[in-house]
Amino acid sequence: MANHILSLEAPDTLNTKILRIMDTSIYASTIPVECALLSVTAPGFAYSVEFTDSEIPQGFTRLLTACDLELQTQNCGTAFSDLPDGIYVIRYSVSPNDVVYVEYNHLRLASILNCYNRILCELDIAGCDPDADKTKKLEVLGQVRMYLDAAKAKVEICHEPAKGMELYTYAQKLLSKFNCTSCY
Repeated sequence: MANHILSLEAPDTLNTKILRIMDTSIYASTIPVECALLSVTAPGFAYSVEFTDSEIPQGFTRLLTACDLELQTQNCGTAFSDLPDGIYVIRYSVSPNDVVYVEYNHLRLASILNCYNRILCELDIAGCDPDADKTKKLEVLGQVRMYLDAAKAKVEICHEPAKGMELYTYAQKLLSKFNCTSCY
């Protein structure tokens, strides 16, 4: 029996203004694809924003902004607010929507990774062994990156969102100890 194999990807991006969602589904040629529905719930929200057939054709790549997700209501199309880091719940379905669906927790890390990268840029690192102070900073940054990777795994792979956000918060706390002039 032929079935659709639904699949989405939300690739990590350093662009704080967009959330990119791509349809990577395999559609059975013998079954019509009808009533496509994409639902996205932003971090901290209890309701989702829905996109339907005409907005999400097969094989879609959708760039969602704060306006699309109803997080921004003014100056849409001319000014773009940052999307928050955190867990986005993304659900995609086709008819019958209560049977044929996939749902993902996506941990968005754009803001914290931009901060992490700015700190790396501010460190004066040469192509040789750093002094003790820089070595310690690099060790802490390595820990931060490990905590962020672990947070993403906990949320997206292990389905343990609370543990993932605990790790994210700890990484954020470690980063806050740096005197980064352009973070947060």
